[in-house]
Amino acid sequence: MAGTDIRSAGRRPRRSARDWVVDTLAFAFAVICGFLLYEDGRHDPISPDLLALDFFAGMALCLALWFRRRWPVQLALVAALVSTFSDTAGVATLLLMLTVAIHRPWRTTWMVFGVNALCLLIYVQVRPKEDPLGITIGFAVAFYLATAGWGFYIRSRRQLVQTLRDRADRAETVARLQAQQAQMRAREEIAREMHDVLGHRLSLLSVHAGALAYRPDATTREVAGAAEIIRASAHQALQDLREVIGVLRAPVGELPQPTFADLPVLVEDSRRAGLPVDLHFDATGSPPDHVGRTAYRIVQEGLTNALKHAPGEPVQIRVVGAPGNGLSVEVKNPADGRRPGEGQGLIGLHERAQLVDGRLEHGRTSEGEFRLAAWLPWPA
Repeated sequence: MAGTDIRSAGRRPRRSARDWVVDTLAFAFAVICGFLLYEDGRHDPISPDLLALDFFAGMALCLALWFRRRWPVQLALVAALVSTFSDTAGVATLLLMLTVAIHRPWRTTWMVFGVNALCLLIYVQVRPKEDPLGITIGFAVAFYLATAGWGFYIRSRRQLVQTLRDRADRAETVARLQAQQAQMRAREEIAREMHDVLGHRLSLLSVHAGALAYRPDATTREVAGAAEIIRASAHQALQDLREVIGVLRAPVGELPQPTFADLPVLVEDSRRAGLPVDLHFDATGSPPDHVGRTAYRIVQEGLTNALKHAPGEPVQIRVVGAPGNGLSVEVKNPADGRRPGEGQGLIGLHERAQLVDGRLEHGRTSEGEFRLAAWLPWPA
């Protein structure tokens, strides 16, 4: 990845406010340093014409810095040629080389730096210095390597930040799709359950209603009997509908659905698994089957999460209710250090609670515990 071109595809983005600030500072820095280098180079044994060319070429290269984002490689190669005779262009050349190191692949960067190194050999012949040749070349190479290293660092950091952002976006997309798929699967299960359970009973209801339509000569007693059968069938169909909406159909071959009376067995199984569970159970009688199954699933999910995220930690379960008052279910356990999420199990519990006209909430408490709580209707 580090050897790829990180330019944006398509239309070139407009210069941002930050880009304007950086480019202005770079231009000003190059111009100031250019003047200082020009003054220092005036004492070199060169002709006045070459000295004037040095100044104007260097200033032109400083102006070219405003276009370094669009043509970094081309301008860096031009700068390499100018640097064969110009001291004024020194800092502008380094800034153009830095731009190449940041925005272009490594291979292109090393090519540009190699051309500048070759031009350096010409420079030391055109602009001889008082210092030994080795020191002049050594300082120049050190500046080149420092510029390349700085550019590669900035480039790698930007790529890392972009990679982390892309990864976070993908994770968010995957989580959203998984949540949608979990809801779709739950709804498909409900649809199949409604078809299997209600289809037969509604067919019977239709047959009895049709018989009345085709028996205009039926006696009052026969009509009353048929009406009673229709009423009973409709009532049972309504009960079946509540059953269907209250629980998702299990896969074929699975054990029968648990009931409210199975809660103590569920708790005892968790205790045998090594989970210290404190159960406070205060329910008068048994709630309707669909409510009892939902309560069972809520406690089951709470114990499962406790075993998964806080094994060995104490769990408090509170099940309180009575006909007409509703059924309250609460599961609490010490929370781990991770941020509580919305897994598929909790999504399914939300579906179950809503389908029986109940409420479900979960999250971290101020005491540092994870709390799963629900209220379910319990008709009088």
